[in-house]
Amino acid sequence: MTVKAILDAKGHDVMTIGPDSTLADATKLLSKHRIGALVVTKGDNRIAGILSERDIVRIVGEKGASALAQPVSAAMTSSVKICHENNTAMELMEIMTQGRFRHLPVEKAGKLDGIISIGDVVKLRIEEVLREAEDIKSYIATA
Repeated sequence: MTVKAILDAKGHDVMTIGPDSTLADATKLLSKHRIGALVVTKGDNRIAGILSERDIVRIVGEKGASALAQPVSAAMTSSVKICHENNTAMELMEIMTQGRFRHLPVEKAGKLDGIISIGDVVKLRIEEVLREAEDIKSYIATA
């Protein structure tokens, strides 16, 4: 299964925020949409960074609640690990595990095309395992 198949099933919608927005604005978006990360983009839909709950907790832990007045660019990860529509679920698991990422933006033609979460990958893997188990049961029943 590929990133393209995952996005075809779940959609390409991604919550984004600008680098000059405040961290308080970011927390409101995260809470409102019940998500764990925002992709930081400028007006051209190019990926400038990613801001996760962890990033916000880290900066608030270091600087206190006043950090929420700072711009997103102060806390975001700017060297974003991305994936493409031809990446497989196994490749995603490897990237996410090695980098300890829970979200990977999908890039297509240099622009943001979607986002894959660890939940998407786990759901896909569970579906694959269940399908394999059913295939084995069916094979045994007909043997």
